[in-house]
Amino acid sequence: MKPVSQEEYNRMLKDDWDWANRLVQAVKDDPRKYVKYRDPRPIISIKNMIETSTQLFPDHIAFYTKFEKGPYKTITFKEYMADINSMGTQLIAMGLKENRIAIIGDTNYTWAVSDMAVVCGTGCAVPLDKELPYADLRNLIIESEATAVFFDKKREPIFTRMMAEGGTPLKYLIAQQEHEDRTVEVALEGDETGAKTPVQVLSFWKLLEAGKALVAGGDRSFIDAQIDSRETSIIIFTSGTTGMAKGIMLSHRNICADLIISPTVLYVSDHEIFFSMLPIHHTYEYTADFLMPHYKGSAVAHCEGLKYILKNIQEVHPTFFLGVPAVFETLHKQIWKSIRAKGKESVAKKGVKISLFFRNKLHMDVSNLFFKEIKEQFGGRFRMFIAGGAAINPAILEDFQAFGIQALQGYGLSECAPMGALNPDTCPKAASIGVAFPGGGAMIYEPNEDGIGEICVRGENVMLGYYKRPDLTAEVIQDGWLHTGDLGYIDKDGYIFITGRAKNVIITKNGKNVFPEELEYELSLHECINESMVFELESENKDDTIIAASIYPDWDVVKAALGDDANDAAKVEEYLWKAVNETNAGNPAYKMIKHIFVRHTPLEKNTSNKVVRFRPGNKQAN
Repeated sequence: MKPVSQEEYNRMLKDDWDWANRLVQAVKDDPRKYVKYRDPRPIISIKNMIETSTQLFPDHIAFYTKFEKGPYKTITFKEYMADINSMGTQLIAMGLKENRIAIIGDTNYTWAVSDMAVVCGTGCAVPLDKELPYADLRNLIIESEATAVFFDKKREPIFTRMMAEGGTPLKYLIAQQEHEDRTVEVALEGDETGAKTPVQVLSFWKLLEAGKALVAGGDRSFIDAQIDSRETSIIIFTSGTTGMAKGIMLSHRNICADLIISPTVLYVSDHEIFFSMLPIHHTYEYTADFLMPHYKGSAVAHCEGLKYILKNIQEVHPTFFLGVPAVFETLHKQIWKSIRAKGKESVAKKGVKISLFFRNKLHMDVSNLFFKEIKEQFGGRFRMFIAGGAAINPAILEDFQAFGIQALQGYGLSECAPMGALNPDTCPKAASIGVAFPGGGAMIYEPNEDGIGEICVRGENVMLGYYKRPDLTAEVIQDGWLHTGDLGYIDKDGYIFITGRAKNVIITKNGKNVFPEELEYELSLHECINESMVFELESENKDDTIIAASIYPDWDVVKAALGDDANDAAKVEEYLWKAVNETNAGNPAYKMIKHIFVRHTPLEKNTSNKVVRFRPGNKQAN
């Protein structure tokens, strides 16, 4: 923020504390029985959060991380805070105060320090999707007006090229892994002269050392920086092509609201270890798996990558795991595959029923009698799995609960930073996305005769708006309610259930609504179906609606069932139709799937791992 007088800043701080204390009081006053944990710590900014956590938990481990191959290194809150202050001080010394600064790369410690050094006193952070191609990243740098970028080694060619070509606001390139400043010679595409343009790349670690020297010399420009909790401090661009991407403007208050209200329906101690593997530019990972542990005094353990999940879990023995359904589905499938290979499937299924009975009816954990070995495969200490980002089969969550790990479903979107709803840990409903948080609310807009309508949420976590798009902001935020675009209903206990996306609804010729996501979920219950996408085909005479599905089978299951016939396309389709017809049997005629496309490769997805429905390649066999 631009500096104001101390008197004016004191007034701002008083307003901040009044705001935080009102939110805490709303938690205490919430009458719902599942709001169990009613003593959240009031915080007024991300800077205030990390400073107070450092005061409360100076020697707690903040990170388990790897800078190179080898064992994990630990970093305490006190060490982390010192690095944030040092980097922030150096960024201000470079003239970057009040600037937009982009951050891109794998989820790791240098990303965390870079982000916090920007947000907590320098300027506005612009996290970028590391999977985007050059053209999209260039456009986002221009659109966001970023003057500096922190990047990892893989992304260096992108930004040195961008700097060499010119035409962007970039002034500084900062390499997160480099220990020395360098000059890179860049050959421009299309330049037949062979000339190379020199580009300076600064070292993250050299900047950190320079900042430490400034702090040691008494520079408090960052440490004492004023924070306006209500202004834009983070711009998150949604997934998609650049033409579709929207910049979501978030403030300190948006993030702090989530940190205060969400752990009131779910217990988080100051000795948890959160296993971090999702891309950190997404708000799900950023708020729930990065800042939440900091707020509670817990640790973040960085995963080295998908193929290292089980290895890293055995190394750090985490307690919390936040992931997308695809990750939990894969783990679940591997567990049952291992159980079948040992010839113990029938015994395990009985164990699941017994374990769930004791857990749900008697509130007793007897999982070790049946599944101790499985728990040990996951490090032995996991107590919580949270699935978000897309729908998940409730049976998978119930299986994990039977194994002795509480498994819940949550809901969010970047526009609410991202917490929209969460299942209470004391009384979850596996098919529900959870309940609204204290201090906010949820409602169904224009429900139909079945109570289904658009899910709307409100609260202090709802975004400031879309960057440079007040028109789009006005479309989604009306009378304080954020219109999510998701369709669903709320039951008598306040639990929210999603039925589909408003823009995906298929309206049949006789006016009936078909929600593709409902049918996709029902198809997912069949062991032979890995994933599916339901869509509309127009009949030849255009007087009927044909519901179709692209299906990517679990080919291991198909081959086990059909043997040599798995190579016969007609036999495979006949086999899959048995599953589809079981789904059809439970639905009215207008919902029945009448055509299928069998795929040998997964459906095409965006960088958030969500199926891209408009992509023609997803509406056909391959």
